[in-house]
Amino acid sequence: MKILVPIDGSEFSKNSIDFVTSRATLLGHNPTVELLSVQAAVPSRASNLVGSGALKTYYDEEAQIVLEPAVQALKKANVNAQSRFAVGEAAPTIAQVAEDTEADLIIMGSHGRSALKGLLLGSVTNAVLALSNKPVLILRNKPAPANDSLKVGVAIDGSKYGEAAVQYILKNHDLFGDNAEFHLINVVSDYSGVVMPDMAGMALPTLNESEVRSMQKEAFEEAVGPIRAGFDKAGYATKEICLVGNPGDEIAAYAKKEGLDLIVMGTRGYGAFKAAVLGSTATRIAAISETPLLVIQA
Repeated sequence: MKILVPIDGSEFSKNSIDFVTSRATLLGHNPTVELLSVQAAVPSRASNLVGSGALKTYYDEEAQIVLEPAVQALKKANVNAQSRFAVGEAAPTIAQVAEDTEADLIIMGSHGRSALKGLLLGSVTNAVLALSNKPVLILRNKPAPANDSLKVGVAIDGSKYGEAAVQYILKNHDLFGDNAEFHLINVVSDYSGVVMPDMAGMALPTLNESEVRSMQKEAFEEAVGPIRAGFDKAGYATKEICLVGNPGDEIAAYAKKEGLDLIVMGTRGYGAFKAAVLGSTATRIAAISETPLLVIQA
């Protein structure tokens, strides 16, 4: 597995390093870990004054201030990480390096929700999601999981995006630990909108409680049934969870209640509009949940 870890020396970068060192099963299979420091370009007028040689030395020294402590932290965990620096805008550079190195995963720390709805994940993380089709693990400002084997919520909605998330898990199971527990979560409608007017124009439900439950069960099976066999064949422990209501709210609440270490979900992939990168469910989870979120773009 090839993992790209962009770092900037912040506490959020430390979270990324701590997460990598917590993955004992993954590290036992010798993944390729590459640290990336992106240096902001010195204005052209200033760069012309100092010359190319001095400028290169400056960039290198600044990058090493960030990279060397991370390299040493990984080395203590017996992880021989590669490191590099690049000069430019952070998000486009990260996306390009991920593409060039054929990374299987980008790990990024994020401050979480912002007062500005368009910056739910922080501007750099949000922009990386907009510019790259690589899986991105978004960590929060919280300690790395104490256990190698994670409790993982998998958002299943019956779409190709949910299927992409499942396929990623099955292919990269080491990331989650040998004895990971996967909660296959599908959120069904409460069918509260299924009504008809009576003679007086009042809205009356057209379905009784039994009929609603039957429809919910059918919807759940349509979503979860096709992916069940993959987990069973691989011998992975699963729990099937049917929730009712708004998907983003319900998944976030469930993750908090059950103490999930991670939520995995697929989304429609990168596009031209940064604020619309994630589907509504992923955006909602990112806005209200402190649980790390692994976004698989399809």
